[in-house]
Amino acid sequence: MQNKTYVIGITGGVGSGKSLVLEYLKENYPCRIYIADKIANDIKEPGSKINEKLVELLGDEILNEDGSVNKPVMAAKMFASEELTKKVNEIIHPAVKDYLVDSIESAKKDENIKYVFIEAALLIEAGYKDILDEIWYVRRPSDERFKSLSDSRGYTLEKTKSIMDKQLSDGDFAKNSDRIIENDGTIDGLYGKVKVCVEGLM
Repeated sequence: MQNKTYVIGITGGVGSGKSLVLEYLKENYPCRIYIADKIANDIKEPGSKINEKLVELLGDEILNEDGSVNKPVMAAKMFASEELTKKVNEIIHPAVKDYLVDSIESAKKDENIKYVFIEAALLIEAGYKDILDEIWYVRRPSDERFKSLSDSRGYTLEKTKSIMDKQLSDGDFAKNSDRIIENDGTIDGLYGKVKVCVEGLM
């Protein structure tokens, strides 16, 4: 009988510390890690069906000279229209989910892999619950998130607040998650909490 492969979703608002959690998991456990944003970028490559659908929806001005999608231009078009944002998401999210379903099946066939971790800020909204065993919510105080994003990405207070306002509230994240990882202290403290979550699966 093959050992169970746990499929865990890692979510949380911008600046919550999801990347730190993933780094720890990658270094300490036999796992595969998939980042939804990276997959979304990969499936938009020149010549792909997703690339063609986005051009059909948004126009070829969203393309760079090499045929790749110019993310700032696409983002500006989406920012200006909720309807376009909805239509873009309807193109990208199902394709990302299909990719992840195939990747999970592949990981489950590898006896050396015990965990699959999927990171996505929109994990809950995009309907990933049905392909996951658990959802872990990385929660961090807002003031620390503001400072982190200012220091690491140069985000203004206004930009960070604008992003946060479009994401789920703390209450919505919490009620849709199986475990909450509080990122409210040291990095070692955070790692210790992640370890407790992993051991809770065994």
